[in-house]
Amino acid sequence: MSKENKRRKLPETRLAPSRFRNTIGKYTIKRSSSCTSCGLCAELCPYGVHPRYKNFGRPLRPVEHKCIGFACRSNDYYCIDRCPEQALTLRLNPVLETLGDYRWTAEMLLAHWEMAETGQLPVVGLEYDLGNSGGGFDKIRFQHPQPDAYLDIDDADIDMSIELNKRGDGRPRRSISIPCYGGGMSYGSMALSALVGRAKAAKALDTLTCTGEGGYPQEFVPYADYVITQVATGLFGVREETILYTPVVEFKYAQGAKPGLGGHLLGDKVTPEVAAMRETVVGSSLFSPFPFHSVYSVEDHKKHVDWVKEINPDVLVSVKVSTPTDVDMVAVGSYYAGAHIVHIDGSYGGTGAAPDIAKKNIAMPIEYAIPKVHQFLKEEGVRDEICLIASGGIRNAMDVAKAIALGADGAVIGTAEIVALECVRCGNCESGRGCARGIASTDEELGHMISEDYAAQRIVNMYMAWRKQWCALLRELGMRSIKELVGRSDLLVHLDYLEETERAGYKPAPQQHVII
Repeated sequence: MSKENKRRKLPETRLAPSRFRNTIGKYTIKRSSSCTSCGLCAELCPYGVHPRYKNFGRPLRPVEHKCIGFACRSNDYYCIDRCPEQALTLRLNPVLETLGDYRWTAEMLLAHWEMAETGQLPVVGLEYDLGNSGGGFDKIRFQHPQPDAYLDIDDADIDMSIELNKRGDGRPRRSISIPCYGGGMSYGSMALSALVGRAKAAKALDTLTCTGEGGYPQEFVPYADYVITQVATGLFGVREETILYTPVVEFKYAQGAKPGLGGHLLGDKVTPEVAAMRETVVGSSLFSPFPFHSVYSVEDHKKHVDWVKEINPDVLVSVKVSTPTDVDMVAVGSYYAGAHIVHIDGSYGGTGAAPDIAKKNIAMPIEYAIPKVHQFLKEEGVRDEICLIASGGIRNAMDVAKAIALGADGAVIGTAEIVALECVRCGNCESGRGCARGIASTDEELGHMISEDYAAQRIVNMYMAWRKQWCALLRELGMRSIKELVGRSDLLVHLDYLEETERAGYKPAPQQHVII
């Protein structure tokens, strides 16, 4: 483990309960009128499903998301059977049939809410590593390691840091303590309290978050060392001082969820504050063109990179591109232009504001793009001098690990951070009051539903739960550092090719959830 990683102190996980009175669980528990308030269920349940009024002893509504359901039947404390009045009934929650989608399933949402609340992996039996997409990361598994590969070491002794500057160009050799950082979400698309909470979480985790293309609110200044300034085609809010604030400038040339379409912020999200930041008119829809009309070659691209390097001698440069078929050529061009980070953004990323027609039909899926770029950079002899970051449909800890094994150094996370704030994936991110949970909203009333501390702690908790999964995986593989996993595609198997890999003597490891 590196000396730098030893000096890092992991952030504290603390309980960050739901903002909502009635939470959503995998199961529902109903208490009939025959209940006599004897309190036996509260005494029996070790999970806190049956809280009671402190002063009156009467039962409150069951906290359903904590219930492990029918798996509890074999326990002596199974409340359904032990209730003397038979007042309790248990069933699967029918709401799950309407929640989520084929990539973010209902169980994956519930599990991430639980991780964000507790900082631990869920106790309830939930499938949170795989969705129902029928492809992508859902078809990829890690293979069984050799039996003698296991390393019996503590989580604290496993290095999760990644290097952002490998060029040796005299600029800071910045690293982050986990193999992912927060993706760009702009001031205007999100509630300010949620954005500041993300920045606060990035500081606690010793990682980064990104402004998106909406400018740099003054509320970010206390967290400036952990906030990436994004320069996109609309140049909204781009000022010299924000380039001086930041450790990393990200040029957003394209987004995998909508390549070739640019950006769009509806007029009802352009409040007076957003308009002032973006130097535009209140209530007017805003468009970011595609592409940068000042960039038509690697030489033009290099002028952009040189520009920010001249303004800030310590800044690192990231280049965010989508995943066309020649993404490998784009990546190597960015290296020769002087970038430190190449951020490739595949399809299926983005929030509900990204159009489905683009997400499903244009860019290359990220699981194809990563090995293509990784291998080409190796063939060019520059892979060890560039940090390759992937995004676009990376939903959970195991998706991050699979992306790294395919060849990325780390991942950028967007949607999962919003899910940690209790997003239900309704897809109404684009409209001003459309977000029922106040996350993707500039409406003052809805935005006040979220506090900065709540947002920060929920995101910290989620990443610390993810870290437990990464540590468990690396121990199984006999690795002490996440860096050892980079490019180890030999450890992966695709289920479509399972028969031939089994003939070669490999078996996929079962999907296991480690409960700590």
